[in-house]
Amino acid sequence: MRRNAAGPVFKQPDNRGKMTNTVFEPTSLAGIKLNNRIIRSATHEGMADEKGFPTEKLKNLYIRLAKGGVGAIITGYAAIQPDGKSPMFAMTMIDSDDSIPLYREITKAVHEYGTPIIMQIAHCGRQTRSKITGYKPVAPSAIRHKLYNEDMPKELSENEINQLIDNFVSAIIRVKQSGFDGVQLHLAHGYLLSDFLSSHSNKRKDGWGGATENKYRIIGEIIKRAKERVGDFPILVKMNAHDRRKKGMKIEEAVRIAKMLETSGCSAIEVSCGVAEDGLYSIRGEKLPVDPLLGYMFKYKNLPRFTKIILKPFLDRLKQPEPLLKYNLEAAIQIKKSVDIPVIVVGGINNIEDIHSIIEHDNIDFVSMCRPFIIEPNIVNNFNKGTQTKSKCIMCNYCWVMGNDKPLKCYYGKLPRTDKT
Repeated sequence: MRRNAAGPVFKQPDNRGKMTNTVFEPTSLAGIKLNNRIIRSATHEGMADEKGFPTEKLKNLYIRLAKGGVGAIITGYAAIQPDGKSPMFAMTMIDSDDSIPLYREITKAVHEYGTPIIMQIAHCGRQTRSKITGYKPVAPSAIRHKLYNEDMPKELSENEINQLIDNFVSAIIRVKQSGFDGVQLHLAHGYLLSDFLSSHSNKRKDGWGGATENKYRIIGEIIKRAKERVGDFPILVKMNAHDRRKKGMKIEEAVRIAKMLETSGCSAIEVSCGVAEDGLYSIRGEKLPVDPLLGYMFKYKNLPRFTKIILKPFLDRLKQPEPLLKYNLEAAIQIKKSVDIPVIVVGGINNIEDIHSIIEHDNIDFVSMCRPFIIEPNIVNNFNKGTQTKSKCIMCNYCWVMGNDKPLKCYYGKLPRTDKT
C-alpha cells in the first residue's frame, strides 16, 4: 500500500478483483476534511443579483449538492474586479466587502451538512466584453480574441499588474472572511491568469513574459502576497495542461508550472484543458450544440434567420474533439508524478468505475465533475449506495451555451419550443 499526501492510505484491489472503497473513505485536502474524493468542479451558475451578490437560489443549489453527498463544492467563478466580469449570465463578484455577509450565509448553510466549500476566483481578461462590463478588456498583450473580438484588449502596465495582484489578494481575504474552506485561482480556459501563462497570448518582453518563470510570476506574486495576509488558508488552482493553439499550453510546460506552484505554497492542482478559442475543447460532447449556439451565443443570436438556416447544416457537420471521456487523465498523471501536493482531475468523468480506477490505479488524489452534478445533485450518494453507476448526463453541452442568457439548468439536449432557432 502507498500513502498519499492527500490523506488516507490507498488500498489495492483484493485478490478477487473487487474494487475497494477508497473513494468513499473520509480524507483531507490541505487540511480540509472531506467525506469522499469526489468534488463538484467550478460551474458557472448564473445566480447572482445585479451587484454580483449571491442569491437565495444559489444558496439552495449548494445545499442540494451538500445533501447529495459531494465531497466538496467548488463554486462557480467570482470576479475580483469589475473589468474582469464574465459575459455569461449573472456572474458572482467578490470585489466588495458588502458581499461578505451573504456569502457567510451560504458557507454556514453548506457546513451544516458537513460539506466543505471552496470559492473559485477569476479575472476574465480578454474573454469578456465592454458591452457587459463598461470597461475595455485587459490582457498580458494587446492581441485580439478570436471569439470576443469586438474589443481590442489593452495591454496591462506594470502598475496595473501590481494593482491586479492586490485585488486578487483582497478577494482571497474576503473569501476567508466569508467562511469558505479555501480559495481556487482560475488559471485555466483562457481567462486572464491563463493568458499570462500562455506564449500564445503573452508576448511581453519585460519581467512578466518570455520564459516560463516570468509568465508564472503574476501567479507566484498573488500566492506570496496572499499568504502574508491569510497564513495557511488553502489556495488551490485550476490550470490548463494543454490546449489546441500552436503556441498554447503543452504538458511539458504545465509540469514545470505545477512544480512552481508547489514551491509557491499552492495547496492542490486541478488539471483541466482548453480555451474559448479552441471551441468546445474543455467541455466535450458528441455533437456541437448548434441550436443553443445560434439562439443564445452572443456571436450568433442576432444573425438574420436566413443566415442561421445556412449556417446550421455546416455547424452540424463539425467534428468534435476526441476523446470524450477522461481527456485530462494522462496529463494529470504526469503532473502528479512531478509534485507531492494533491492533484485533482476533471473532464469527461461520469461513472463510478472510472472514478475508482483513477484514484486507486492511476494514483490521482481526487476527481471532480461538472455536468453530472447539474442533472443529478445527489449522484455521489447514489454512487456510494450502489444504486447508480453512471451519470444520466448526455454531454449535450446545452447547459454551457444557455449560460450566456439563463441560470444553470440541465436541458438534456432539448430547448423549449419557443427557444428553437
